[in-house]
Amino acid sequence: MLAHIDLAIVHDGQQGRDRALARDWDCIILDRRLPGLDGLSILGHMRDTGVQTPVLFLTTMDGIHDRVTGLRNGADDYLVKPFSLSELTARLDNLLRRTKHPLRTTRLSFADVTIDLLAREVHRAGTKLYIQAQELKLLEYFMRHPGVIISQAMLLQAVWDIDFPLRTNLVESHISRLRVRLGRDAPPLIHTIRNRGYVLRRE
Repeated sequence: MLAHIDLAIVHDGQQGRDRALARDWDCIILDRRLPGLDGLSILGHMRDTGVQTPVLFLTTMDGIHDRVTGLRNGADDYLVKPFSLSELTARLDNLLRRTKHPLRTTRLSFADVTIDLLAREVHRAGTKLYIQAQELKLLEYFMRHPGVIISQAMLLQAVWDIDFPLRTNLVESHISRLRVRLGRDAPPLIHTIRNRGYVLRRE
């Protein structure tokens, strides 16, 4: 039985998607009906971007077609409301037992950039770069999600553990410095997507 649960709760579909992508969760409980963005869309975005976190749908949508659709779209389990807390706990325990995450790699590569997370070193085209701790966390997050448009809210949550609206240039200033660290004359890798966020990609 689950001995301890560290829980985070969101009530909006868009925020739920951002939180799901912002860090590695052991398991996600997802409602089919959420304001802003429905559960199937959130799950589809997770799977399309390579996030394999176990997902349990907890919903009032109890038809056979609803269950089949949820499972076929990538859910690992499906539980209908109203539900027993003991059954939910048992299902989560089962998911965590059978869906074990592989160990996170300690070496990341994208284009000509590599990160050795054990040594806390970054190289580009074979040259060692000087990168500060928060910049390294920022680069690591981008390199774990290449090609994904990442919002400022997602970066604030993932890198600084800030999960509430905040007026700050913290993200912009760190990305600006990170771009300089990666080399002014080298091909840019971190691109700004207007009104949406940033993406790591080759030009």
